[in-house]
Amino acid sequence: MDLEHEKRLTDVEARAKSNTNRINELKERQDNFDELVSSVKVLAEREVRLEDDVKEIKADVKELTSIPAKRWETLVTKIVVLIASAVVGFLFAKIGM
Repeated sequence: MDLEHEKRLTDVEARAKSNTNRINELKERQDNFDELVSSVKVLAEREVRLEDDVKEIKADVKELTSIPAKRWETLVTKIVVLIASAVVGFLFAKIGM
């Protein structure tokens, strides 16, 4: 019976060693997974900041592109006022005022 116990003990020790190796591999995989999760979290935070920066840039570009349009509108308004004033002045001159 000692031989049978010795064989069973040897099998249990081999299984324990195998399990220890598997546990160590799982620990390493879990550490790698935790590192990956941390990296994804950092990337997500950067993506949010990048999105905010892009929104700011778009707003700035929109504002900058509207400046020439505002200048053009101002110029057209002044030309219309000038023409209207000239017509009114001409009419007043014609009627002798």
